[in-house]
Amino acid sequence: MSSPEGTPRAVRWLLWLAGTVSLGLGIVGVVLPGLPTTPFVLLAAACYAKASPRLHGWLRGHRFFGPMVRDWEEHRSLRKRTKRFAQLTMLVMVSLSAWGLRDRPVLLGVVLVAAAIGVWVVARIPTRPDRQA
Repeated sequence: MSSPEGTPRAVRWLLWLAGTVSLGLGIVGVVLPGLPTTPFVLLAAACYAKASPRLHGWLRGHRFFGPMVRDWEEHRSLRKRTKRFAQLTMLVMVSLSAWGLRDRPVLLGVVLVAAAIGVWVVARIPTRPDRQA
């Protein structure tokens, strides 16, 4: 693991661990309704920036996650298209889960509450127009 100046080894290890867990949750959030991908990927990027420049660079260059990480780091906002995609995929996955859980009202309620929280979290991320570079 690279050694960013001024960051103690134990702190780098904890940041690497937090970033890895966060990235894992973000990946799970791609298919799990209500678990937002974007905030977890952004948190992973922030952790990796302090813990491992190599992993941070990998995440910035990633085909799927890279654009949102770069947008956030360069503009402290996400493109409208990125937010719409995140919320649309949550809606699709929640709809599929709701249909599958229609006979289990308690689980259905949990999924719907988690989805509402996920949509709220993504909605709170500042937005910029798609045309801005």
